[in-house]
Parts: sequence; structure tokens; C-alpha cells
Amino acid sequence: MTPDGPPITPAGLAALRARYDHLLGTERPAIVEIVSWAAGNGDRSENGDYLYGRKRMREIDRELAFLARRMKLLRVVDPARQPDRTRVWFGATVTIADEDDQHRSVTLVGDDEQDAGSGLIGWSAPLARALRGAAVGDLRRVILPGGEKEWEVMSITYPNS
Repeated sequence: MTPDGPPITPAGLAALRARYDHLLGTERPAIVEIVSWAAGNGDRSENGDYLYGRKRMREIDRELAFLARRMKLLRVVDPARQPDRTRVWFGATVTIADEDDQHRSVTLVGDDEQDAGSGLIGWSAPLARALRGAAVGDLRRVILPGGEKEWEVMSITYPNS
């Protein structure tokens, strides 16, 4: 982990590590077993198990390499240790309201753990960039693919230690 890399929460890093461990310890050995069994069955050029297994093994190896590089690059930031809890920073859960008084809660997390459907917004997303440093009551204008929208910050919370 680098001191100036992209941020990620401890839970986000644990999820990446769990994915890496699952691929390396469970999926890859199962595929290796299938490929070695299929290789022993003769003509490999027409053996679907062998061809699919080799393809899947390459996919797994690519994902393992990506995850290993990414985990080295990331910087773990624990939102529970945020000293300034009056403003929106990494890891904050923010309740915002638009012009129509529609409320929405979002949590600012690392780009590797974002899931808009669950309210997890990546740190470099337009909404997250607009909210950075905002305090309760601030208005923030965001340019989204559907047009410009203004949000008011209603509340800011951080996880407890």
C-alpha cells in the first residue's frame, strides 16, 4: 500500500483480498484439476473441457495479477478515524436532498468498492467530487449525464471506531 495511492476503506481492501484468496485457493486449483483430467483424454483440439479450462485459467490469472497490482497501489483510509466530522470527506455517509426534496443517502468509498445501487459512491465520481469538503446546509451543483442537478447536504455521519 502506498501513502499516496487511491483510497480504499479497510472493508473494501478485505473484500479485494477475499476475492484474491478465493481465486487462488479455490477456483484456480479446481480449473487446474479439470484441465489436467481433460488433457489425459486424448485430442486436445476438440476437447471442450480442456479448451474452456485453459481459457478460464487465463482469465483467473489475469484477474489475480490485476488484484495483486491494485492491492499494492491502494491506500487504506479508515473513515472511523476522520478528525473533521463536520465536513464530507472519504468514508462519510451523506444524506442529500435535491430541488424536489427527494432525500438520498450515499457513502463515499474507494473507486474499487463503489456500488451505486447500494449507495456506495466512488471517490472520483462526479457526485463525490462535488460533495468533498461540504458541511451541513451547503448546496452543491453536480453535472451528471442527465444534466445539472443541485443537492443540499442534510446530514453527515462517519462510522464509529
